[in-house]
Amino acid sequence: MTQDPYLRPVGSRPSRTASMFDLEYPRSVGVFETYAAAEKAVDYLADNGFPVGNLAIVGTDLRTVERVLARRTWRTVLLQGAAQGLSTALILFLVLWLFVPGANVLGLLLAAFAFSILVSMLFAAIGYSVSRGARDFTSVQQTVATRYEVLCEHKVAEQAQELLAGMAPASGF
Repeated sequence: MTQDPYLRPVGSRPSRTASMFDLEYPRSVGVFETYAAAEKAVDYLADNGFPVGNLAIVGTDLRTVERVLARRTWRTVLLQGAAQGLSTALILFLVLWLFVPGANVLGLLLAAFAFSILVSMLFAAIGYSVSRGARDFTSVQQTVATRYEVLCEHKVAEQAQELLAGMAPASGF
């Protein structure tokens, strides 16, 4: 197992990202299938007076999960473009209102909405037509860990292991 670059031994050269995530000679005191179970173990240690500043919860065995939400069609692409236009219309209105003093506020608002919606729909349509159906669905992606390890600084690792051994099995450990 390779050591995480954020968890470095004492005396080693600090990385550019050296920060509060550094532990001195970290040791594993528990491996959990869910983040909630690892969090419960750390909470248990805190409730029993353990110096939790010596702990880190590290997600390991990362994987990407993509959830497909819907099929993309011309209708959904144009509706999404219109929705994006609505979100930028207010900003455009405020800029116009600041730089065109004395203009009709309602007119500026309507112009900002019309322009933003049309331009956003146009760019969405161009993007969709260029893709030529290569990805006709919408989705969201998330990187998740398959297990979570509670690491502890070496000087108090045995104390953490002893306390966790007394944790009720139903608690997720």
